[in-house]
Amino acid sequence: MTAVLRIVNRVFLGLVGLVLVVLGGSVLAVGLGAPAPTWWIHDSRHDVLLSYAERTRWREDGWWWPTVIAVLAVFLLLALWWLVAVLRRRRLAEVLVDTGDGEGALLRGRALENALAQEAEQADGVDRADARLTGRRTTPEARVRLALEPHVDPGTALQDLATGALAHARTSAGLAALPAEVRLRGVKHRAERVS
Repeated sequence: MTAVLRIVNRVFLGLVGLVLVVLGGSVLAVGLGAPAPTWWIHDSRHDVLLSYAERTRWREDGWWWPTVIAVLAVFLLLALWWLVAVLRRRRLAEVLVDTGDGEGALLRGRALENALAQEAEQADGVDRADARLTGRRTTPEARVRLALEPHVDPGTALQDLATGALAHARTSAGLAALPAEVRLRGVKHRAERVS
């Protein structure tokens, strides 16, 4: 699913970029004196974006300009939200492992996440575990979610995670520290009819 979203994102970025380059290049070319293209909305470089007639055409309709401004504001907010979502990296792609010889090796972030989650699931009373790495590749941080069975003490499960899976991940990656945010929740089982 992530790969599909990445492809859709890149195609969308490419199309938006192409449209902006064509429009911006056309505006620049017409402004510098090139003949206007046939599809151009103005006749010459001296035309204004909105003429007096176009600006006052909908003056009697009190809803027109507030609606136009509201739609443009929504588009602006959506574009800013999308930009922030694109720039913010949700997952750490790789972790820099100190090999001890002055060089370093790159460990895939997903591999460390999977190992951390699998070891956390093996602990007593853990039904499911999910791990994600964030931060920088030299100082990663873990976000772990544990689904606990009803009989498990949350403090014990947290201690087992810290001394088990997190400690092993930190040691195997050669990290000085691996801070973690852990979210615990209980598993809800369906009631079964006993005959």
